[in-house]
Amino acid sequence: MHHTLYDGRRIAFRFTDGTGPCLVFLPGYMSDMSGSKASALFAEAQEQGRACLLMDYSGCGQSAGDFADGMLSKWRDEVLALVASYVSGPVLLVGSSMGGWLMLLVAEHLKHRLAGIIGIAPAPDFTRWGYSEAQRASLAAGEILYEPNPYGPEPTPTHPGFFADAECHVRLDGPIDITCPVRLIHGKQDADVPWEISLRLKAALRSADVQVTLVEDGDHRLSRDSDIATLKAIVAGFYG
Repeated sequence: MHHTLYDGRRIAFRFTDGTGPCLVFLPGYMSDMSGSKASALFAEAQEQGRACLLMDYSGCGQSAGDFADGMLSKWRDEVLALVASYVSGPVLLVGSSMGGWLMLLVAEHLKHRLAGIIGIAPAPDFTRWGYSEAQRASLAAGEILYEPNPYGPEPTPTHPGFFADAECHVRLDGPIDITCPVRLIHGKQDADVPWEISLRLKAALRSADVQVTLVEDGDHRLSRDSDIATLKAIVAGFYG
């Protein structure tokens, strides 16, 4: 299915109605709703009769648009538009990698509706700690940054527009005004997002209910059967 925004953007999504908070899954950078974690959570929601919303950001997956035009602000507004259109009750945000950064930006707008948030190897502020000063300087100068992609043959691009917008959404430098229950899961063998980022995020959040699960042999993707079982168990905790 596709949802058409006010400016004509067509956003691909999947939605199943049900009880309890609606799980809204936010994929990572250059990822989409067909990933193993999103698919597993959607299938479980259908089996359990829970509400669940998956989506592809503009320029990703089955959604229209050019990835080069993507940025956190735009993708945040797309998530909020779909939530406003299809979700009537409480929301359980689940963000993977970059989606864990986006999750914070969405959560700031949905405070009164949040049942909780779950970060899977969350990567807030990765344009700060993830790039060298030389890389940041080239992006600031308007150059596209290409990095090796461990998950495919094509290099991973970071566009200057994404970088400039991301600089407006840095969150780890001060308190994050989110008070709902928070669950973070991170692999200690993560080669892309240091597991310490989850500890920094826990320290920054105002919530008094933050739990971090560290998976000793877990990598960045956390998509093994055992990882997905752990994730499902964390999700189940919000449905009592």
